[in-house]
Amino acid sequence: MTSIQTAILTPDTDGLRIAADVLRRGGLVAFPTETVYGLGADARDDAAVASIYAAKGRPSFNPLIVHVRDIDAVSHYCEMTKQAQKLASAFWPGPLTLVLPLKEDVGISKLVTAGLKTLAVRIPDHSVGQGLLAAFEGPIAAPSANPSGRISPTTAAHVVAGLSGKIDAIVDGGACGVGVESTIVDCTQSVPTILRAGGIPAEALAACVG
Repeated sequence: MTSIQTAILTPDTDGLRIAADVLRRGGLVAFPTETVYGLGADARDDAAVASIYAAKGRPSFNPLIVHVRDIDAVSHYCEMTKQAQKLASAFWPGPLTLVLPLKEDVGISKLVTAGLKTLAVRIPDHSVGQGLLAAFEGPIAAPSANPSGRISPTTAAHVVAGLSGKIDAIVDGGACGVGVESTIVDCTQSVPTILRAGGIPAEALAACVG
């Protein structure tokens, strides 16, 4: 991959506007969430999503999490099951990712889902992450902003150390509050299943869905 100049952006209106413009042009932007820094691209743009896999050295059969602004956006792309609605009401916005049935013809790149008929989606609880989603006005595919196999980054400096020269920009929003990745729950079956432990304890999830 050819080295590029990675810009460091401020987490204000101007910085988020620039970051959103980068995403619209098919570029890659690292940004903070409450869990870890994500490496974002337009989830509808095949070439942009492919760039995520290339920058991270991530296998393309590994689906990506899509970040959206609110529950209306989730419902636009996914079928909300009854159990998913319970979990969403209790833990969104927050460090919870739900795997849901993907609606047809909603424009999400097949590279995001690795060809599956499900989508991993979450609503971040972070002012900068939410600010970028608002400025971009679209779904952002964003795995952790680190080379595949490395520890997930919780500061902009961590992202610089791992991905500088491989991505277009980093929005420096300070340290992430939770510091571990989101809990992933598969809600496509009658009984939700935890696929990855993370920022929400299993006991809290179990208490929510009974």
